[in-house]
Amino acid sequence: MENKKLSLSIFYPVYNDWATIGSMVAESIITAEKFSDDFEILLVDDGSREKTKDILVFLEKTYPQVRVITHASNRGYGGALKSGFEQASKEYIFYTDGDAQYDVRELIKLVDAMNENVDVVNGWKIRRHDPFYRIYIGKMYQYISKVLFSLPIRDVDCDFRLMRKSVFENIHLLSDSGTICVEMIFKLGRKGVRFAEVPVTHYYRSSGKSEFFNFKRLLRVARDYTKLWFRLVILKKKD
Repeated sequence: MENKKLSLSIFYPVYNDWATIGSMVAESIITAEKFSDDFEILLVDDGSREKTKDILVFLEKTYPQVRVITHASNRGYGGALKSGFEQASKEYIFYTDGDAQYDVRELIKLVDAMNENVDVVNGWKIRRHDPFYRIYIGKMYQYISKVLFSLPIRDVDCDFRLMRKSVFENIHLLSDSGTICVEMIFKLGRKGVRFAEVPVTHYYRSSGKSEFFNFKRLLRVARDYTKLWFRLVILKKKD
């Protein structure tokens, strides 16, 4: 892709990521300036506590490229992603999580893989650095999703993606939980979107703990996942 010609929205869903989001924004700016003169950084605050909110206010005041989108209450991971996709104003969208388990500098790998024959470049984790139970559950989730939804990529659980904004035309995402990734990739695949995949590095969580791996949230995801499969695969809904 021609140097400095990429029109890019970078966004992060943020939920109490006070310890990591500042460095991620700084690295995003340094990285984006290598291949774009036209980029923005959106921080989707999904009902974070005050400590994180203070940092987001500081980042927005300090960096002109940064814009904070605030949810008055927590809408879930899917709700945060939907806000990011809706608010992104550039030709391409890149997003990853705000907890620094991916290295935003590896965005350059995705940019290099994007061309006129590709609509979405999806990362896949070379090796997952998480507690053993998360690795086991993650592998089960990927395998089951691949079988039940016939997904066109190897790692639906890797939220490190560069996408043309145009792929979301006539795509309506409904999920508010983490199942949004399966819903999104399934619907994009059904639409005929062209994928490329590149290996990316996954790191141990340096601060905080996952909000996903608790019993209540896992039950909700299991419920949402079953409903999603029934609606999209069995009933073949187009919504």
